[in-house]
Amino acid sequence: MSDFAARRTMMVDTQVRPSDVTKFPVIEAMLTIPREDFVPASRRSVAYSGENLDIGHGRVLLEPRSLAKLVDALDIQPDELVLDLACGYGYSAAVMARMAEAVVGIEDDAELATEAEDRLTRAGIFNVAVLHAPLTEGAPKQGPYDVILIEGAVEEIPPAIIDQLREGGRIGALFTEGALGVARIGTRRGDRIAWRYAFNANAPMLPGFGRQRGFAL
Repeated sequence: MSDFAARRTMMVDTQVRPSDVTKFPVIEAMLTIPREDFVPASRRSVAYSGENLDIGHGRVLLEPRSLAKLVDALDIQPDELVLDLACGYGYSAAVMARMAEAVVGIEDDAELATEAEDRLTRAGIFNVAVLHAPLTEGAPKQGPYDVILIEGAVEEIPPAIIDQLREGGRIGALFTEGALGVARIGTRRGDRIAWRYAFNANAPMLPGFGRQRGFAL
């Protein structure tokens, strides 16, 4: 077993399984996908650390626990289409691609989008498309989506993103509330999202997902 394979097993055994992640497809995906291949070369040695990993371009790779718990709670099915917002180098898309029919990843950094596409291809993952587009706009032409994952903290989610979620579809996001971070899973019911608490977690705020603050005299 290679050093990275051993670290991958340890990540699952010490960070994922103890966090009430029980669905076999999630465990299997995180045991299989080489996390070290989806970070900058300078960060490979710390790819399995139990914290959000700065991967440059204003992005982090979510800590294994947070990503696993979000994906577990989203309950992705084999016939479903997933939108992965702020997909970074494509790790999360690679994980979800093992459960979904297809994944659309969005990056607003052209270099990062190209890197993600290249790394997914090298990994032999062909049911993911990475698009270079504003995060707040998503990819409406490819939707609607059964599942949307937002990879970074939000205060508010733009209506354009909500509009791309299918009726009954699920959305997972980390909400910043003061000093606290709360992961929630939402289900679309007509024009509204019914949110439920999932767990506590933090991540840096994504640009464009802060609350619109009015001017005050």
